[in-house]
Amino acid sequence: MASPKDFGLDVGIYGKLATPETILQLARYAEEVGFDSAWLTDHVAFPTQFASKYPYSATGTFPAPLSDPLMEPIASMGVLVGATKRLRLGTAVLIMPYRNPVLLARMLVTLDQFSGGRIILGAGVGWLAEEFAVLGAPPFAQRGRATDEYLEIFKAISKGGEVGYEGQTYSFPPVFSSPGAVQRPHPPILIGGLSDAALRRVARLGTGWLAVTQGPVQLPERLAALKRFCAEYGRSYDELQLAYKIFLDPGEPKRSRFDDREPGSGSHAQILEDLKAIFGLGFKTVIVRYRGTDANEQQRQIDRFVGELIPKI
Repeated sequence: MASPKDFGLDVGIYGKLATPETILQLARYAEEVGFDSAWLTDHVAFPTQFASKYPYSATGTFPAPLSDPLMEPIASMGVLVGATKRLRLGTAVLIMPYRNPVLLARMLVTLDQFSGGRIILGAGVGWLAEEFAVLGAPPFAQRGRATDEYLEIFKAISKGGEVGYEGQTYSFPPVFSSPGAVQRPHPPILIGGLSDAALRRVARLGTGWLAVTQGPVQLPERLAALKRFCAEYGRSYDELQLAYKIFLDPGEPKRSRFDDREPGSGSHAQILEDLKAIFGLGFKTVIVRYRGTDANEQQRQIDRFVGELIPKI
């Protein structure tokens, strides 16, 4: 039987409800009911127009108006570190090329220090090419290589001591990184993404895999691919941490980009079956997000999730 400690709550830093009051309320609620973690996604500034397709919907349309509130995740995480005592705090996912890698690593190490070792880095390569341009990030076509190198830099900075790096997308002479992270050798790194490149990154550089919106029908094939890549790189599949992020949308079932029902949509019975299937495949943590359009309704749905669905899993 599942318990709240098997779940994390995405506190929603974009959309109509992305206000300081609601974000703080949700994080404190997650800690109060016994969730293991709270999670923040990553955008910094939405371009007013863009051609890039959102990869996690059937239509490619972003799920919130671009003019809605948007909170930067690293700054928000700093607030939540002080507002909670036990809750682990993660990114689902942080776009690694958006920020200077040394500055990002030092910020995350600082947060790990202030929190007493509660930070999780969920890392991804990103999808919004126009936002890369706004931020002066590395070229969009090089985002995979940049992500790999930035993760290596994060690990080195977290270890502490004298650190330098020579890469294709970023280099710097030796600096002192003191202190290192509380968590040794570094905070957990969960790699997001569904492609073979992402799964290879898990096997080479990650503590685990963070899957998003992939349906229970498609997940076994991706997990089998991850096992192959682990064997290819001499990595133990069994040591990986497997997490899954699901968007809760009770009511009418929604169509996914795989032309079947989107996981997390439909009746409570259907959502319950989705969750059972995800845990049955070996995932140990499920991160839930209920977007909603009203803070009170959002809280009611999450209350119902905790009180009625979790005990049945």
